[in-house]
Amino acid sequence: HTTGPSLNNDKLYKFAYSAEVYVDQVKASLQKSAGYRISSGVDVNLLWRNPDNDDDQLVKVTIRDVQVENVNERPAAKNIFKGKSTEKIIGKEYLAALQRPIVLELVRGKVKNFYSYENEPGFTQNIKRGLASLFQLQLHSGAAREVDISGNCNTTYHVRQDQVTKIKALDSCEIEKQGFTSHNQILDVTTKATSATIYVLEDSFIKSIKAEENYVLLLNSRRKTGAKVVSKQRLELKSVQAGPGLIAGKQVASVIKTLDSSYVAVTLVAEPAKSECKKCPSLSEHWQSIREYMYSEKLSKAEAARSFLSFIQNIRKATKEEILQIIRSENKELLPQVVDAVTSAQTPESLEAMLEFLDFKDASTSTLQERFLYACGFASHPSELLLQSLTATFKGDVANEEIKETLVIVMGALIRKLCEREGCKLPAVVEAKRLILSRLEKAKKDDNVRMYLLALKNALLPEAIPVLLKYAESGEGPISNLAATALQRYDPSFLTKEVKETMNRIYHQNRKVHEKTVRTTAAAIILNSNPSYMEVKNILLSIGELSLEMNKYMVSMIQDILHFEMPSSKTVRQVLKDMRAYNYDRFSKTGSSSAYSGYITRGPDVSSTYSLDILYSGSGILRRSNMNIHVFDRNAELHASQVVIEAQGLESIIAATPDEGEENLDSFAGMSAILFDVQLRPVTFFQGYGDLMSKMLSATGDPINVVKGLILLTDHSQEIQLQSGPRASTEFLGGLAIDISGGMEFSLWYRESKTNVKNRVAMFIAGNTEVDSFFVKTGMETTLEVETALDFISTVQFSQYPFLVCMQMDRVESPFRRYVTKYESLPSGRRYTAKRGKAELLAGNEFPLHQENSNMCRQVLGTKSDSSSSWF
Repeated sequence: HTTGPSLNNDKLYKFAYSAEVYVDQVKASLQKSAGYRISSGVDVNLLWRNPDNDDDQLVKVTIRDVQVENVNERPAAKNIFKGKSTEKIIGKEYLAALQRPIVLELVRGKVKNFYSYENEPGFTQNIKRGLASLFQLQLHSGAAREVDISGNCNTTYHVRQDQVTKIKALDSCEIEKQGFTSHNQILDVTTKATSATIYVLEDSFIKSIKAEENYVLLLNSRRKTGAKVVSKQRLELKSVQAGPGLIAGKQVASVIKTLDSSYVAVTLVAEPAKSECKKCPSLSEHWQSIREYMYSEKLSKAEAARSFLSFIQNIRKATKEEILQIIRSENKELLPQVVDAVTSAQTPESLEAMLEFLDFKDASTSTLQERFLYACGFASHPSELLLQSLTATFKGDVANEEIKETLVIVMGALIRKLCEREGCKLPAVVEAKRLILSRLEKAKKDDNVRMYLLALKNALLPEAIPVLLKYAESGEGPISNLAATALQRYDPSFLTKEVKETMNRIYHQNRKVHEKTVRTTAAAIILNSNPSYMEVKNILLSIGELSLEMNKYMVSMIQDILHFEMPSSKTVRQVLKDMRAYNYDRFSKTGSSSAYSGYITRGPDVSSTYSLDILYSGSGILRRSNMNIHVFDRNAELHASQVVIEAQGLESIIAATPDEGEENLDSFAGMSAILFDVQLRPVTFFQGYGDLMSKMLSATGDPINVVKGLILLTDHSQEIQLQSGPRASTEFLGGLAIDISGGMEFSLWYRESKTNVKNRVAMFIAGNTEVDSFFVKTGMETTLEVETALDFISTVQFSQYPFLVCMQMDRVESPFRRYVTKYESLPSGRRYTAKRGKAELLAGNEFPLHQENSNMCRQVLGTKSDSSSSWF
């Protein structure tokens, strides 16, 4: 009994073989897919059997009569192969190579050696490997590690009489992988792959083989968008004829030499093979074709995001010299957008080009330096080299102080991204962490302390928690506030007993008096990290003893936890059963501060929430407004944006009395933003009373730009080796053109203030999945585009108490378009395409905040005067 299939001597087995490839949308039927079929005859005969071991056989396999055709019936006009001979399609040399025989050494059914010709083209060699891998099987059930075209894989066999089923676990295959994925799971692509082969045996050899392999790619943020690649192989025995006799010999090597001295043993694992692009435009030609869409006033349009993505794809193939040529010749208006794209390409060449072009000793190019640094912070798959380069720049001479601050803040973001990919022990990461922590320890000036705390707010290092606790509890107002908000960004699992004890001391002011902003952040941290019954009870008992506005804010925060069913709502409900904690006196105090959360979208794949909280001082002037947008799916979360506007010490303008503990605060107003999990450098509106007065007198009321630029969000690239021989490649890119501005207007005449945050966004996602077999390409492109704007306006009238506050959050109607294009093409340029699309208008809406806000807006908007000439 042999444990593998056995061939009879002096016989020629004639098979019919076909390999098919399909590319389509995930749920589509294969009848309309793009693809192609290669079919041929295959002759198999036994050359040699080991005299000492019947189960060691040399088998010759020859491909003949090759045909290439459509995988689905197409009318003549749409058939790219029509009227072309196989030789014309594949090319004379490639066809000759494909029809040169291969020899397999089968030992117990497994391919021990694969003999072919040395300098054969990779494409034809891979098609032969795909065929050779089919001959590998075992005749008893069980699992094994096997090497075939897909690599070294876990394989399971099920044997039932004359039928054998082989299941290959494709995710277990060890093969050289190329490509990268996005930093955050929500922005990424999920791949699922399956492979099954069914053998039917007759007379101890193969009668037929059917193999099918499926790859499904899904965009996590919208699972309707994706692609599938299906590869099918069939081998059927047509006849058995008299064939050539065996070659005598004891050793495999001598038999092979006798047969053809040019044969060499080649690995069965596929080799990388990519066809060259013959008519592709150069980088500068491509840039000229998209240049007009990249002006800054067009940055909230989908066309800008589309051009940005195609530019990145071309930069990734370019040399440093080609990149520098564009950067050096472009005008001031377009350079920031070029910098966004070159930095987002994240190749060693693009990084070298940027570092050579930017001179950090020169303060005049600080706008471009900042764009470069933010694009580094948003990097989808940052390298150690990038962090190393930024650390070296930071240690060197940096002319502009704001750039120095941005540099270290971005280093913090890169530390976190590299640590999340198991890169925490990399030398560059260790060095950057040590630099930030040691310089923070030595920092004397508030500005320096702030800069390193912002870096830690991005890095979220577990070892930085004790340092942040020290600054939160003993630092001065703004520093203490920054350290507390940094702690708020940690996952609750990192917040130890010590953290919670410190937060309780800050909130209840056990050791010193703290500002309202710090106390409310401390309360939020406690309530968000699995609080105990006593912690919640003490917070509820404190309500009623606080200043009016903080009191109102805390009541609103507790109500929001209950209304939005947050994790701590269960404990809060238990505490509220105690009448001492929950009584009318505590919960009925007036005030205008508030906290509210709600859903922006609730979808089957991802949902997004907004939270909006506003804290006022007792005199009706804004202390802090905080607007957050989070996106999450079942397993991951993304802090998409946060815009915080803070103001202090403005009471003197309207001759009001400051709150307790805030009598000596310097006049200040500013804005701080987080975008896609990256804390940006805060922007100051004014600092000090003199600056405030000059801005008031010369004010134009124009909003200050906070973020403007192009961001690469989804960045997924993957090469897939199909078991029939060809290679599939898939690329999903998602780009965002963004424009966020914020302003604070102030009218003493009407005793009214107004803050306005405008978010203008255009998003474009492009997915291309292609199967490349040197003589034909087939694939599918998917695009999605949406343009939208989110406005947040809060108006305060402080001519009476409690003052009137109206908050509005609006989304304008948004065009949403999606297209799918399937294609098949030959190198000669002959091409078939089928395009389908859908465009719709997503309705605009005003987000419902709490009822109290709706009542106030009716009053404020009803009493609004037409004149607003004295805004600043």
